[in-house]
Amino acid sequence: MNKMRHNNFPFDPAKSPVFYGWFIILWGTLGVIMSIPGQTMGVSTFTDHLIDALNLSRNQLSTAYLLGTISSSFMLTKAGKWYDKIGARWLGGIITITLGCVLIYLSQVDRIAYSLGRIFQIGDLQFYLSFFIIMLGFFLLRFSGQGVLTMLSRNMMMKWFDRKRGLVNGISSVFVSVGFAISPLVFDYFIETYSWRWAWIFLALIAGFGFSLVVLVFFRDNPEDCGLEPDGESVEQAERRSKIKHKAVKQFTLKEAQRSFPFWVLVIALSMQALYITGFTFNIVSIFESASMDKTIALAVFVPTSVISVFISLAGGWLSDHIKMKYLLLVFLVGQMISMVSLALLSSGVPYVFLIIGNGIVGGLFSVLSSVVWPRFYGRQHLGAISGFAMSALVFFSALGPLMFSFSFTRLGAYSWAAYICLFIVVVNFFAALKADNPQEKLSA
Repeated sequence: MNKMRHNNFPFDPAKSPVFYGWFIILWGTLGVIMSIPGQTMGVSTFTDHLIDALNLSRNQLSTAYLLGTISSSFMLTKAGKWYDKIGARWLGGIITITLGCVLIYLSQVDRIAYSLGRIFQIGDLQFYLSFFIIMLGFFLLRFSGQGVLTMLSRNMMMKWFDRKRGLVNGISSVFVSVGFAISPLVFDYFIETYSWRWAWIFLALIAGFGFSLVVLVFFRDNPEDCGLEPDGESVEQAERRSKIKHKAVKQFTLKEAQRSFPFWVLVIALSMQALYITGFTFNIVSIFESASMDKTIALAVFVPTSVISVFISLAGGWLSDHIKMKYLLLVFLVGQMISMVSLALLSSGVPYVFLIIGNGIVGGLFSVLSSVVWPRFYGRQHLGAISGFAMSALVFFSALGPLMFSFSFTRLGAYSWAAYICLFIVVVNFFAALKADNPQEKLSA
């Protein structure tokens, strides 16, 4: 009853003339978009400016990014359990305010490092201080942005729908894809027009402090807490939901999920994509320069990719309500292979086109697999812990990407070596995915 009163403030979602779950899709989609400053795609436009401001090499900055991201990944399983306890509204409010503070911190990171260096007169040790200060910034940014805000926004949306879960995820993914596609160009515009410091300050005001008000007013965790049912059903309809094909028979705990084979196939698939795409986006300007293409072409690659992702997201979301998730996973892995081969052979001709196609397929299906699959396979009761662990693995592997690609280029002379290593792992996982069936199917058989 206390939960009901809490969710009725400042308005009662049950009295909405339209099922409030559709508004949840709007707010959750905005939540994922507002996480972009914490995504590698958001950080990549600031990379060269940080190298200059902090007097670090590309490998050193990539190492700081790796350590900060890995450190944040160890916190995400715990954050998922926090989500299960306090819900999307309060955790979202805390984390968006945190994100705003982190972005302000990053806008002054070099000044903080050099000011502390003068205060403590560390002299030749300035490098280590600068390295630690930016590593701390990356830790907080990746935890709050890419990690928690993304996780809770997606989980919230998935909890409000069951039969239409794939469809609404596809709709959300359309707008997320567009947001992710244009963000590097928008961020670059802010940087070139106002400076990289002010770009991060603007993002703090919008994605951090400003969006925290949206979260605290409009976010709601479960339809049941608001006197509603998933999909906007009546109580009578909800009682008949056991006949729904995708209704979860068992509510898996995290430990039970970890003992199932499909869980690890999915975690590896999503984690490898995180590793690959972060390595690609973090070094994107350098990657295209090594293929004799300039910065404008590099940043513009996200636009046509998003167009493909939009159609794949809609189709994949709709199909996920009608076919086995395993089939979408296999298509996802094929998309990864296309992208990785194209990157290894990158040039302004056919490989460039297939890089866009591969990334478009993967980008369109990533949100389906990372959002729909967990409640579909393992239920909603422990969704925070299960998705939190998956996000922890995803963030951990994403930390390896930038340094792996950087070392591939600086030590081996080409980015293609990193692409081929990723390709080998994906091919092995493709054959494992042939057996990655929904564990609920065995229980309902």
